[in-house]
Amino acid sequence: MQEQMTIKQRSALLSYPMAVFFFVVLVVGMSIFASETVSDEESLQYEREQLNIDNPKVQKQLSEILSNQNDTLVHATYQPIKKEDFLELSLPNAHSAVILDVDSGTILFEKEATEHRSIASITKLVTAMLVIDRVRDLNEVVVVPKEVIGIEGTKVGCPTSVICTSNRLQVGEKVRVLDLLRAMLMFSANDAATILGLHIGGTEEGFAKLMNARMKEIGAGNTHFCRPSGLELDENEQMCYSSAYDIARVGAHLLQYEKYDILWEIMRTKEATFTSVDGTIEHELKNTDRLLDKMPNLIGAKTGFTPRAGYSLLLAAHDGTKKHKIVSVVLDDYHRFNDVEEMTAWAFENYKWQ
Repeated sequence: MQEQMTIKQRSALLSYPMAVFFFVVLVVGMSIFASETVSDEESLQYEREQLNIDNPKVQKQLSEILSNQNDTLVHATYQPIKKEDFLELSLPNAHSAVILDVDSGTILFEKEATEHRSIASITKLVTAMLVIDRVRDLNEVVVVPKEVIGIEGTKVGCPTSVICTSNRLQVGEKVRVLDLLRAMLMFSANDAATILGLHIGGTEEGFAKLMNARMKEIGAGNTHFCRPSGLELDENEQMCYSSAYDIARVGAHLLQYEKYDILWEIMRTKEATFTSVDGTIEHELKNTDRLLDKMPNLIGAKTGFTPRAGYSLLLAAHDGTKKHKIVSVVLDDYHRFNDVEEMTAWAFENYKWQ
């Protein structure tokens, strides 16, 4: 009996190190997997956006994921505080407006800021954000498809649907993604935005789904985009909307990550030209922002207009120290440039950061 117990004990002693070894291997493997999973946030984001979000089950899962990480403005070093001689701001011309502190996410001023409204070409900021998120090389070549040739509104070479001042894009022309970004952000070209949307999403509808998912991810889910250009759907215009607050969140997000700096550099460029990849066709671009030479503290701006949306504008600026940044948005405001300039000055005159 004693010998039998000794044998069992020996067997246990022999098996124990093996069990410990396998347990350690399992723990280490899980740790490595977990580390790799959480370390590459950008890869996770890319995979989430590849989901088939038409599937109701996937929609629910996506909603749960995004609801846990929808606030990107929570790591503020400074908080804006009203000064003792604070004066109220009045914007009678704007139907909707907001001023947002980039670092803290604090709303410094708002007027119907969450109201659903068409925002026209300010939508192109979201298209640009997705381009930076998904296109690894901005010199990547894209072929101009025939679908964009008849697009309405501003096009490369044409500031309106009926007036063209330089060469238009041609079917089959090869152009670089970076040049399409310039055309979209500086000149507000609808064909350039649509080409980029088709290049990434396959169709305008497919790209719009990616846009709306991305908006939820950055905490701006009070939005439903329909097209990469910001043009509304014919006879269903009410389906395409955002808000002054949501699009201000986009501006703030683009200011918080270094990879988006190139977008602001483009928006600060007054004039530019680009050519087709083979160098045979040249296109001219002029910035639609009238405040480029008037505001030394300007970071960048994006204009927007359709008959339904009216005249709109998003503008980002910094204070004299360049430590504090704000985003101002006006929607449906015929005096948009004057009002946004006034909003910017008011914010820095009536708030201090501490």
